[in-house]
Amino acid sequence: MMRTRTICAAVVLVGTVLGTAAVPAAAARAAACPTGWGSQAKTDGDATATPVRDIRTGRHDCHDRMVVDLPGADRLGYSVRYVDRLYQDGSGRPVPVAGGAVLEVRVAAPAYAPETGEPTYPARAGHPLPGVDLTGYRTFRDARFAGSFEGETQVGLGVRARLPFRVLELQDRIVIDVAHSWTDGS
Repeated sequence: MMRTRTICAAVVLVGTVLGTAAVPAAAARAAACPTGWGSQAKTDGDATATPVRDIRTGRHDCHDRMVVDLPGADRLGYSVRYVDRLYQDGSGRPVPVAGGAVLEVRVAAPAYAPETGEPTYPARAGHPLPGVDLTGYRTFRDARFAGSFEGETQVGLGVRARLPFRVLELQDRIVIDVAHSWTDGS
């Protein structure tokens, strides 16, 4: 009987120690989420004739990510800002984008070959981005192609709410990260 109690006490003690150790690890992971990105417009005035080839998305612990691929581009330009409603360049027609807030993503690059006018990115104005499935995303709700007009490509990114975001210029691509929340704990 004494041996059974000793084994039970040891099991409870090990479970308590393991449960306590897991809490700080989870808290440390959550606290590692960056803050301070803000929700004001972010821009870079450069431009390129190198066309957009792909737009893709990804899920991360602290944010959802959109990547605009421009293989071979030596300069990258963009404007990313929250808008009340997305309007298509050229026509001025509204493009419906689902979500609590809409980020207008403008890339200073065409989505067509400048020499021929042939599309380099197979999207249609007003439609969801091809190949992008936002099922299971914590922040992203919708991603619509608005068009490519006079060397600029325009996308509407519907998000859960007006949340902080950042824009990164990496080799051959522009990255837009939208945080899951305004606080460390995402």
